[in-house]
Amino acid sequence: MDFKKFIETDRENCNKKKFEGTFLEYLEIVKKDPDISKLSHKRVHDMIVKRGIEELKAEENPRIRKIYGNDSIRRYGFFKDEFYGIDKVIMKLCNYFKSAAMKGEEARQVLYLVGPVGAGKSSLVESIKSALEECEPVYSLKGCPMHEEPLHLIPKHLRPKFEELLGIQIEGDLCPVCKYRLTNEFKGKYEEFPIETTDFSIRSRKGIGVVPPVDPNNQDTSILNGSIDISKMDLYSEDDPRIFSLNGAFNVGNRGLVEFIEVFKNDVEYLHTIITATQEKSVPSPGKGSMIYFDGVILAHSNEAEWNKFKSDHTNEAILDRIVKVEVPYCLELDEEIKIYKKILNRSNFKAHIAPHTIETAAMFAILSRLAFSSKVDLITKLKIYNGEEIVEKGTTKRIDILELREEAGQYEGMKGISTRFIVKVIDNALSDSEYDCINPLSIMESLIKSVKEMDIAADDKKRYLGFIQDTIRKEYNKILEKEITKAFIVSFREQAESLFNNYIDNAEAYVNKNKIKDSSTGEELNPDEEFMRSIEEQIGVYDASAKGFRSDVTSYMFYIIRKGETLDYTSYEPLKDAIEKKLIASVKDLSRIITKSKVRNEEQAEKYNSMVDEMQKSGYCLHCCDVILKYAANNLWKD
Repeated sequence: MDFKKFIETDRENCNKKKFEGTFLEYLEIVKKDPDISKLSHKRVHDMIVKRGIEELKAEENPRIRKIYGNDSIRRYGFFKDEFYGIDKVIMKLCNYFKSAAMKGEEARQVLYLVGPVGAGKSSLVESIKSALEECEPVYSLKGCPMHEEPLHLIPKHLRPKFEELLGIQIEGDLCPVCKYRLTNEFKGKYEEFPIETTDFSIRSRKGIGVVPPVDPNNQDTSILNGSIDISKMDLYSEDDPRIFSLNGAFNVGNRGLVEFIEVFKNDVEYLHTIITATQEKSVPSPGKGSMIYFDGVILAHSNEAEWNKFKSDHTNEAILDRIVKVEVPYCLELDEEIKIYKKILNRSNFKAHIAPHTIETAAMFAILSRLAFSSKVDLITKLKIYNGEEIVEKGTTKRIDILELREEAGQYEGMKGISTRFIVKVIDNALSDSEYDCINPLSIMESLIKSVKEMDIAADDKKRYLGFIQDTIRKEYNKILEKEITKAFIVSFREQAESLFNNYIDNAEAYVNKNKIKDSSTGEELNPDEEFMRSIEEQIGVYDASAKGFRSDVTSYMFYIIRKGETLDYTSYEPLKDAIEKKLIASVKDLSRIITKSKVRNEEQAEKYNSMVDEMQKSGYCLHCCDVILKYAANNLWKD
């Protein structure tokens, strides 16, 4: 590659996109495209909407219906590949920008994100800041320290006419620096004022201001509003704009975004500037100068403890009234939590093999720690319900209202527990400690136990967390592993499951309709096979008395699936799926127990064992983790 040519071509393309001209030329551009002059909230909203919105309706999406009831969920393309399990949080955030873009009251409010550590507050802010850097440059007054909107040049008495001609609304006034330049450099001829395009940059502090927490004993409002250049005070008077250094967060964040990190760690007096910046859309200038117009999104975030402390003080009501609070809890959906860890791991340089269910085991622990205790179900069942899974009990799908569980838990569920960062460090430690470049659910559980024991938390919490790992999660993993090994033994597991399913449906339908079944080989008409149906139904606790009802439910549901035009297979009806899988597990349980535990295998057993290992490798296991997991299975799954 010719690097010189590559660099020059890129520079040439960038220069083509730049604009330099007069205010008159800018007016022609606005006339053709009035959207050019939009305010900051609309810019961010358009930036989000531009990536697309997917409407997930409950009646069309079974998983959404199970998790959110009848609520429709909007999934925004802007956040889709970065954030998981917080759809409602993102919807609230986007609703704020939508309202603010239409100049509703939210346009004069601070967007405040509150939640536990590692829940994604900072990441949400970073995603918006990064997207601003990629968005189209804005037209601004050349040389303006605040990169302000050129339409501020238009005198107040002419604005109604210009608004009519351009089809826009003009808001804001010139900053002191540009006002001085207009009067002294251009003699009031605002049509000659130079205009340029400027982009957004976090590093260069253009359109994006950041306010870190400041020591209350050493606070200086210049970080917000700029300062006076002392070296110029001998040359100009104290109210001369030429001595102003407009480099505060509100100055550089004009037309873009100002972020307040750990906002309530600052002294209250320090936050009063937010009141004028939101309600009056103006901030103080340095020294004794006049107020300066400010157009920007104010985005603050902190942890819940700081929020509770701040709101408990009634003297903070003025600021509280100007805040739109959006709670950002931890993810409570297992499948979505797994996606978070996979996303983070894909960005790392770890190359070790990760066995199936490894990340799932870690995610399961994280979510169990975040769930509130329920009097209706145990926590592992609650985890599955929150994940949109069906719960099967005694031959029927147990209907547990997820909304009732959420109501019982209260609005603070998900605001406490193990953070995403903690789990990622546990996975990193397991990867680092691995001698075989391979981690599995067992090594993750060991790493979790070690990390929890080192945590500086209350003894009761530590005991509860260790109980999750050593009891709840281990038992759940044993069930998963038993099914995994069974599927590996039965090479054609899916085909056998489908065969059992079709056979059962034929018999159940004939039983319900009081018909006979025609034997496909002999053509003989036979009564429904009661013994076969009971062998399936018994797997999930369907008693003789309830068998008739179960068969009616199955056939009714199958006809419903067919009428909807959906594909019919053994997974279509959760209770029957569960029964068929348990039937297949039972059929090879003894064989698998003997073969995995046997140290000396005969030729037939060795062949079956090797075949099982081959199938497990196809499912994502390596030889090392196969060996570790099968030894664990032999000692823990099928105890005599």
